[in-house]
Amino acid sequence: MSWGFLRDLLSGVNKYSTGIGRIWVAVVFIFRLLVYVAAAENIWKYEHDEFECNIRQPGCENVCFDHFFPVSHIRLWALQLIMVSTPSLLVVFHVAYRENREKHHNQKLYTNPGKIDGGLLCTYLISLILKTGFEIVFLVLFYKLYNGFQVPHLVKCDIRPCPNTVDCYISKPTEKMIFLYFLVATSCLCIVLNLSELSYLIFKYSIKCYLKRYIKKRQ
Repeated sequence: MSWGFLRDLLSGVNKYSTGIGRIWVAVVFIFRLLVYVAAAENIWKYEHDEFECNIRQPGCENVCFDHFFPVSHIRLWALQLIMVSTPSLLVVFHVAYRENREKHHNQKLYTNPGKIDGGLLCTYLISLILKTGFEIVFLVLFYKLYNGFQVPHLVKCDIRPCPNTVDCYISKPTEKMIFLYFLVATSCLCIVLNLSELSYLIFKYSIKCYLKRYIKKRQ
């Protein structure tokens, strides 16, 4: 899969972000997207082929693999990357709408179409809430699917058509667990950044409204 579209999306969003938003873009691009493409994808590339059970019963190994890995870590991580990045499209679309509206009316309607105020502020806040929500949902999903953030060396399987309890071995479990912890850490960092930016924008807008009311009252 080509990740160029996600890189272009993040680059476009970077133009309209606050300082905290730019840090979020850097974290997603460097510590998540590049790590995924450069290293993590290769670790899980042959996970099914390298999953071994100490029995040759037809179908047993496949059933056991499906039970312990209902969704591949790496595919779930890819889906998470896409889902947490796409809400930023709302901001890009809103700015494009403003620019198109100015072009249609052939006059300057906004001081700066990319300035975070008015309707664009609401869109930006919604995108932050969606990104935070997706991060939390995927962390819970990882935890539920894999019984905690663990990759065991050995799993015991007694699902049919296995005739008895068999031992199955996961390839490179330590390396996979390190990347899983890295995934969780970067997700938590992104949640903190999103919540910080959300709080900053709400606080900034509240102060701005208060000052406007105060000046109006004084006048």
